[in-house]
Amino acid sequence: MTTLIIILAIICIPFVIALFVKKQYNVQRSIVIDKPVETVFNYVKYIKNQNYYSKWNMSDPNKKTTETGNDGEVGFIYTWDSDRKNTGAGAQEIVRMAENDRIGMELRFERPFKNTGHSYMITEPSGSSTKVIWGFNGKNKYPMNLMNLMIDGMLGKDMDESLHNLKNILEK
Repeated sequence: MTTLIIILAIICIPFVIALFVKKQYNVQRSIVIDKPVETVFNYVKYIKNQNYYSKWNMSDPNKKTTETGNDGEVGFIYTWDSDRKNTGAGAQEIVRMAENDRIGMELRFERPFKNTGHSYMITEPSGSSTKVIWGFNGKNKYPMNLMNLMIDGMLGKDMDESLHNLKNILEK
C-alpha cells in the first residue's frame, strides 16, 4: 500500500507543480554583428536565409518545404515537414515588418506537438555594428506549461548557437 501511495504521489507531483507555472513564456537572446543595420536586416528578413544559420532549420536538410508569397515581405509563408521527431512540421509566416528595425513572425507547429507562437528579430544600430535581438514567445496550456520551467535553457541554447552562425556568415 505504501508503495502505491509513493507511486501515485510521484505521478501527481508534476501535475500539481504545473498548476503554479505561468502559461506564457518569452525567450530572448542577442548578439552584436560588425556590419551596418541595413546589411544585417536585409539578410534576416528573408526566412529562407534561416536555412544557413538557424539550428532548427538545419536540423533536417532533407525536410520538405514549401513557400507562398514573396520572401522578405509580410504574408510570406514557409512550411516544413520532416520525418525527424525533433524537427516535425509547421509553418512560419511574416506578419509584421519595419524596414531596418524588426520582423515579426507567427509560428504554427503541427508536430511533434500542436501550438502557435511568435518570433521576432530586432536590428538595432550600434555605431557601425548592429545588435540583433531574437525572441520567441507563446503560451503552453496546462499541463504542458510545465515545460516553461526549462524552455529558456532549451530554446536559448539553440538561439545562441544560431545567432553565432548568423554572425559568422555576415562577418565573413
